[in-house]
Amino acid sequence: MDRLDAIRLFVRVVECGSFAAAAREAGVGQPAVSKQIAALEAHLGAQLMRRTSRSMSLTEAGQTFYESAVKLVGELEAAESQVGLGQSAPTGLIRVAVPPVFGRLYIVPELPEFLARYPKISLELSVSSRTIHLIEDGIDLAIHHGELADSSMTATRIATTPFVTVATPGYLALHGVPATPSDLASHACVIFAPRREPRAWMFEDRSGAIVHHPQGRLRTSDGEQIRAAVLTGLGLAHAPAWLFLREIASGAVRVVLQDYEAGSLPISAVHPAGRRLPTKIRVFIEFFADRFARNPSLALR
Repeated sequence: MDRLDAIRLFVRVVECGSFAAAAREAGVGQPAVSKQIAALEAHLGAQLMRRTSRSMSLTEAGQTFYESAVKLVGELEAAESQVGLGQSAPTGLIRVAVPPVFGRLYIVPELPEFLARYPKISLELSVSSRTIHLIEDGIDLAIHHGELADSSMTATRIATTPFVTVATPGYLALHGVPATPSDLASHACVIFAPRREPRAWMFEDRSGAIVHHPQGRLRTSDGEQIRAAVLTGLGLAHAPAWLFLREIASGAVRVVLQDYEAGSLPISAVHPAGRRLPTKIRVFIEFFADRFARNPSLALR
C-alpha cells in the first residue's frame, strides 16, 4: 500500500460522500477503493468509517484523522505547486457549481481563453439553482451569489454587482416611469420568489431605507424567466445588473429610480475551509476575478 495515495483516497471518499463516487473520480473500481481504505485502517489499527449498503459515515477516530489528513494533503499539494512553479502547468479536473444564467452569460464565454491558457485542466460544470453541498456532492468550487452563511466554507469575493430596477421602453411608454419607490404600487412587477417567498425590493435615500413589497401576476425563482418576462414587456424587475447588462447597454431596457441606492450583491468563489487550494483551483479563481474586474457591472467594490 502506498500510504500517501491511500490517505489522499480516504480524503476524496469523505469529500465525495461515497466509495462509488471516489472510485469514479479516480478511474478505478469500487472494490479497489474499499481495499485501499481497509489497508489504511489496518495500518492505523482503527476503524475510520462505518459502512452500510446505503451510507458511509466517519467514526470518531475517522473524523480526527480526516481533519489531519486534509491539512497534510493540502500542504503537500502546496509544496508541489511551489516547487513546480514555472516548470509544470496546473493539471487535473475541476468540478465547479455555477448558477444557470450567470454560468451561461459570464462563465462559459470565457472558457476558450481559460482552457487555452491551461491546457492540462479540464472542467465539469454542475448547473443547479438548488443549494449545493460541496463535500457531499463532490464539488471543488461553487460560484455563489450573496453573503455566505456556512462557516465550514471559505468565500473569495471575485465580483460585486449593483441591483437595478429595469423595464423596457415600451412598457414605460404605456405605464409611465416611476419617480419614487412608492410609485411602484401602480406598476406590474416581475417578482423573484425563491422557495415561493417573494423577495422585497430594497432602496435607500437620505431619509433611510425603503422596502417595497412588489405586486404582480408573475412570480418565478428563475433568473432567465425574470429576464425574458421583462424583455417581453410584462413589467418592472429589480435584479442584479449583470442579468440585464447587455440590454442596458443596447437600450433594450432602461434603468429607473437611479436617484435611490439599491444596494449590491457580492459574487464569490466558495470552497471548503481549512485546506490549501490546489493550484488548478487557484488559477481558476484568479482568472475569473481578473475577467470580472474589467466589467464595470461586476468589478469588485
